[in-house]
Amino acid sequence: MLAGVLLTLTTAHAAAQTMVSVARDTVNMRAGPGTGHEVLWELSRGYPLQVLERRDGWLRVRDFEGDSGWVLGRLTGRTPHVIVKVQRANIRGEPGTGSRLVGRATYGEVLQTLASRPDWVQLRHADGRAGWIARRLVWGW
Repeated sequence: MLAGVLLTLTTAHAAAQTMVSVARDTVNMRAGPGTGHEVLWELSRGYPLQVLERRDGWLRVRDFEGDSGWVLGRLTGRTPHVIVKVQRANIRGEPGTGSRLVGRATYGEVLQTLASRPDWVQLRHADGRAGWIARRLVWGW
């Protein structure tokens, strides 16, 4: 019995940690699971979201600022992205603060994740440049 409860809790926790990203140019985040609910936000392609719940093809999600709402699951994908959560973040040529600067990203910018390490994320900027950013400066996967 206890093992069943622990398995259920572990499975629920793992599902809550699932990430998705917006797979269309724009997707509405709604107040409830259906098109009749108020639109809270309009999210752009690649925007990373943490899945909190699934219901009838809809996903209750949370964004990097802690806002939650519902998006239609088929409008999301599994291409990993991060979003910049600080005012300005340096993009480096290699993972490390001593590496050359190849660009900058600003608060709210969505960047495609190419590789991930515990402290650094390799990403592609919208302009096509690739580089590394410190994990603590971004949110996503």
